Amino acid sequence: MKKPKDEKLVHKNQLFGAFTPEARDRIQPFMKPVDLKLGATVCEAGGLLTHVYFPEGSVLSLLTILENGSEIECANIGREGAFGLFSAMYSRVSYNRCTVQLEGPMLRCEIQPLLTEFQNSSHMQNLLVSYSETLLSQVMQTVACNSLHSVEERLSRWLLMMADRAEGETLTYTHEFLARIMGANRTSVTFAAQSLQNQGLISYRRGMMQIRDRARLEAITCECYAIVKARFDAFLCPPASAVQEARNGRIQQ
Repeated sequence: MKKPKDEKLVHKNQLFGAFTPEARDRIQPFMKPVDLKLGATVCEAGGLLTHVYFPEGSVLSLLTILENGSEIECANIGREGAFGLFSAMYSRVSYNRCTVQLEGPMLRCEIQPLLTEFQNSSHMQNLLVSYSETLLSQVMQTVACNSLHSVEERLSRWLLMMADRAEGETLTYTHEFLARIMGANRTSVTFAAQSLQNQGLISYRRGMMQIRDRARLEAITCECYAIVKARFDAFLCPPASAVQEARNGRIQQ
């Protein structure tokens, strides 16, 4: 039995899958697979962007870099989104260092086909503005979380977010790596990981982490995980127009 035209591709990236069928057909020839290893740099802070990256199982980390070389994660991107959309279309400069946090399939697309669709399609404008707004909300929530919550709460949030993007697979990270991206010292991260393991929430051995009791882990983490997850679950339903003025906030017509 022949499949309908719109089912001929399995869209592992949710953002790309939300494009109209016609837009996907026009952009698909420009989408190319890219194989990057764990820790590889996709783009340096201040670097020139030439492509937009769509994870299909990999996870990208956006890092803010300070003058002394210190870095801290401000957001991560999985199959729900893409890296470089608005920066690529306007400034063409990345304000963050983007690295591979989880190896896996990923596609990249030249900027011009996406820019053309964005300029000519109100659906594309609404969708990409909605996604960018949601990604920004993750950045803002991460700032609050890093400032106000304990290392154990922050580690719990991060592990849950990564498990969502890795679809429950075992995560391979050292305490040194976690401390670096969380902006915490290694001792604090070690104590937090040991506490979670002693409670039976995770298992950790030789850099391999796995969630053992997700319900209880969600219960002890801060509210930031649920807030960010709810926003990303809803972002594929953009408002009727990209910008609406309303005293009570953004509304749908």
